[in-house]
Amino acid sequence: MNYQETLDYLFKRLPIYQRVGKIAYKYNIGNIITASRKIHNPHLKFKSIHIAGTNGKGSVCHMLSSILQEAKYKVGLYTSPHLKDFRERIKINGEMIPEKEVINFVSKNKISFENINLSFFEFTVALAFNYFAMHKVDVAIIETGLGGRLDSTNIIHPDLSVITNIGLDHTNLLGNTIEKIAKEKGGIIKEGTPVIIGRKQKELTKIFQIICDNKNTTIKYANSYDYISDLQGNYQKENINTVISATIELKEQGWRITENNIKTGLLNTIKNTGIFGRWQILGKKPLVICDTAHNEDGIKQVFKQIQETPYKTLHIVFGIVDEKKINNILKIIPKNAIYYFCKPAVIRGVNEKKLQQKAHKNGIIGNTYPSVKKAFSTAKRKAKYEDLIFIGGSTFVVAEVI
Repeated sequence: MNYQETLDYLFKRLPIYQRVGKIAYKYNIGNIITASRKIHNPHLKFKSIHIAGTNGKGSVCHMLSSILQEAKYKVGLYTSPHLKDFRERIKINGEMIPEKEVINFVSKNKISFENINLSFFEFTVALAFNYFAMHKVDVAIIETGLGGRLDSTNIIHPDLSVITNIGLDHTNLLGNTIEKIAKEKGGIIKEGTPVIIGRKQKELTKIFQIICDNKNTTIKYANSYDYISDLQGNYQKENINTVISATIELKEQGWRITENNIKTGLLNTIKNTGIFGRWQILGKKPLVICDTAHNEDGIKQVFKQIQETPYKTLHIVFGIVDEKKINNILKIIPKNAIYYFCKPAVIRGVNEKKLQQKAHKNGIIGNTYPSVKKAFSTAKRKAKYEDLIFIGGSTFVVAEVI
């Protein structure tokens, strides 16, 4: 197989949650355990840091990776989903896994993994862990895909566990209250492994404390710090505090990280890791911003910053995927804007006409477009220099414009 054939195999032959939804979700981690044994348990051959949470975990992963890279560690980074290139998911010191490595691993293991009915995500986790072990990383920063307790990444034994915050997302799989979701996310907490929680939510402190007591480990909540990052969203302040708290914990464990490593790492996160899609400015006149926020908490934070940003008229290119609580999200986005409703090019994308109808019932008016690119090009044509165009609602909408 060449690289494109390999991707076709991964995307088309294996169920992937981002595209087909609930049917790709596994209710146990037996498959990844079996797969890992077949490739000699690579996850036991490197140190790791495990990061879960409803929002911010991708940003936290990338900022922490950048700091550790500045401290001269060889850092593996596993995140999901990708925006443009599958290889974004698996990096070492900011460099994506080579195409040849993907081809070789899939070709070598596809028959064996087919026999245990591996999903796309499970296959990708095995690929990442094998790659990190083979290239002898000093540490791998591992982002959970969905939840925590039953996530395929949850076979690692990390030096540190981090939970950013808890909000309502994937409620059809994780539970319909933040308490239930917290228990699922808290499933990454391991015996004797310290835990950092990014946001102290009063209704959840007892839940996390009980889990930590049962696991004989300590829990710390992030403090407030005066640091800045090159990731521009105002919501990154909470993520920065989480990262600094995690870094301090690593230093207490004996990791060699200087104050300069921290400052430089935060200011060079984009350069060191290649992250994009977070309050990313695509143009200046008019101001064009995209952001991958895709649930109530994340979208609320983004539109709060938009309200604080000067503009004359707000244009919003908006699409969404079907398992989200559409009506709840429509209630928190501004009504005084020009909307360009579109469907992201994935199976789970909500039809633009259906989205328009639901929006109209919430007092939000806009036209429909057959594609994200058509919606964006129309917005650019209609917007004046002093206007603001925002593109979002779904990771997949953003992926189509950057």
